[in-house]
Amino acid sequence: MGTHSHTHNFSEQFEFSGKAKTYSLVAILVGIVAIAYGFLTEDGSNHHAERTFANLLLMGYYFTCVCAAGTFFLAVQYVAQAGWSAGLIRIPQAFSKVLPIASIILIIIAAAGLGTHNLYHHWNGEGLTEVGHKNYDPLIAGKAGYLNAPFFLTRLVIFLAIYSFFGYLLPKLSNNEDLEGGLNSYKRSIKNSAIFLVIFGFTTPIWAFDTIMSLEAHWFSTMFGWYNFAAMWVTGLSAIAITVILLKKNGYLTWINDNHIHDLGKFMFAFSIFWTYVWFAQFLLIYYANMPEETVYFYKRFEPEYLPWFWLNLIMNFVSPLLILMTRDAKRKMNVMLFVAILIICGHWLDYYMMIMPGTVEAHRGFGIIEIGIFFGFVGLFTFLTLNALSKVALAPKNHPFLEESVHHHI
Repeated sequence: MGTHSHTHNFSEQFEFSGKAKTYSLVAILVGIVAIAYGFLTEDGSNHHAERTFANLLLMGYYFTCVCAAGTFFLAVQYVAQAGWSAGLIRIPQAFSKVLPIASIILIIIAAAGLGTHNLYHHWNGEGLTEVGHKNYDPLIAGKAGYLNAPFFLTRLVIFLAIYSFFGYLLPKLSNNEDLEGGLNSYKRSIKNSAIFLVIFGFTTPIWAFDTIMSLEAHWFSTMFGWYNFAAMWVTGLSAIAITVILLKKNGYLTWINDNHIHDLGKFMFAFSIFWTYVWFAQFLLIYYANMPEETVYFYKRFEPEYLPWFWLNLIMNFVSPLLILMTRDAKRKMNVMLFVAILIICGHWLDYYMMIMPGTVEAHRGFGIIEIGIFFGFVGLFTFLTLNALSKVALAPKNHPFLEESVHHHI
């Protein structure tokens, strides 16, 4: 442990102040104003409160997904005993520390969404499961044992509580490693990461089925969970890349070099293609099977209001990352990587928008202050909480057994 290079200050800490703090607080304020605008205003054509709830669900889910992706990143690195990522591990750890807060916010939004302006009206509406009622729906009645409000919220709370527990535990073990040295905390991290990955792998699709797919309860896809996982993972990687690059540009993380950025770029490139593979496979299977109960999902998204977004979704999340990051040099240029990472973050916001809006605001569609403002509000909240968590510890895990390998990483 004592062989680490002395050319880098492994005790350096991020100071959360100045423009970063100001901009994040301003963005949070913008989000609060947009939410207030949505709930307090109405006009003749748009029911703003309904749209506001849908956008809160979108961003609450997105926020939680990015934080969960940070915990997943940590777990993968520990189980693989990866060396390259040791020098930047504090960034996903900061995401992971925010996961409990993001989880609470999502649970509150989902619980509220079951009541006021019922987002889950396709299965939580009046009389849908009561034989003889004018709203009776035999298909929904057949799913009532699973799709009912108490069981729905119980699953959501249990899943997010488990994710949050590991999100708290893995950074804590890393901090213990800094204080105590040795390999005990690292070995415990590997063991707990393996447990987390098994749980996460089995429950993530169910989490996506419940929170997003059940918004249109007549429709189902067994690939939907992995489609959501692919979006979660590539946006998490992009958020890590943005944070690393901006810290580098501000003089931090001196031990991170072009090779680390290149590796992040390879992941972003690869999983943008993986997301597209799952997206297209789901689309193709539904298209050629030509079953009305499944084709209706894409029929809605081919309506005039959504069709431009449908194609833009593919351009932002597949075509652009594929073409821009195809070469080795592109993945080693920080400005190019920063642009693509921001593009992917925005692209998968659009991806989630296309998953959520057609099933929740069917009669009162719109796009404007509410959507943009709430997006910036949650970006500000994520930035504030993440950078605040990052400022509490040294930016390098000084006793990580592979820190020296990471410092000399070269590809």
